[in-house]
Amino acid sequence: GDEDNGQTSAWYVFSAMGFYPVTPGANQYVFGAPLFKNIKLHLENGNTFEIKAANNSSESFYVNSTKLNDKDFNQNWISHQDITNGGKLIFEMSNTPNKERGISNAAKPFSMSIK
Repeated sequence: GDEDNGQTSAWYVFSAMGFYPVTPGANQYVFGAPLFKNIKLHLENGNTFEIKAANNSSESFYVNSTKLNDKDFNQNWISHQDITNGGKLIFEMSNTPNKERGISNAAKPFSMSIK
């Protein structure tokens, strides 16, 4: 049946790109680990949003760093507006976790339980 109206496959596609909407209505997509090395989204507004995952492999699945439009990006989420503006999100992948990346309060995505 189609009891989920395609939501399971939509969440898989989001997650495979390296981010997904954890909290509907929050205008934020939380980072995960992308499955691909390069994806281009051709958006309805005519812009293109490209996602690159350098060194992505079955051994290098940790996000070491991120850049948005060639600038260091230390948040653990990206806004819908950032995506619709177009540009490039780069995930630098590693075989070890970077325990210093994205640890500030500003780097955390929206949460009803964290203030």
